Amino acid sequence: QVQLAESGGGLVQPGGSLRLSCAVSGTFFSIAGMAWYRQVPGNQREWVASRVSGGATNYAESVKGRFTITQDNTKNTAYLEMISLEPEDTAVYYCNGLYRVRPGGATRSIWGQGTQVTVST
Repeated sequence: QVQLAESGGGLVQPGGSLRLSCAVSGTFFSIAGMAWYRQVPGNQREWVASRVSGGATNYAESVKGRFTITQDNTKNTAYLEMISLEPEDTAVYYCNGLYRVRPGGATRSIWGQGTQVTVST
């Protein structure tokens, strides 16, 4: 069974930085892509950033230039580096992973449990 474990959330002042981690564990063949989403209570979950296995990345306009998604394949871990944080970035951040259990197989999706990021004075 594949699992995602997020960490790194917390309270930070406006203008500060945080790095979120998302570790993939369990039995799988490969990771096809990783993504980060965020959700504010009462709102829909919002896509933030994604990275495919080839290395290409994409970002929501609201975080472009401030957030960076990276991946350490040796550790099966994805990261979200966040700088110049704003109060509007306050949300629960969720990691999503797409993985295959065999070569050429269909991708499967899995979510982490979420980690709270609060940007406030």
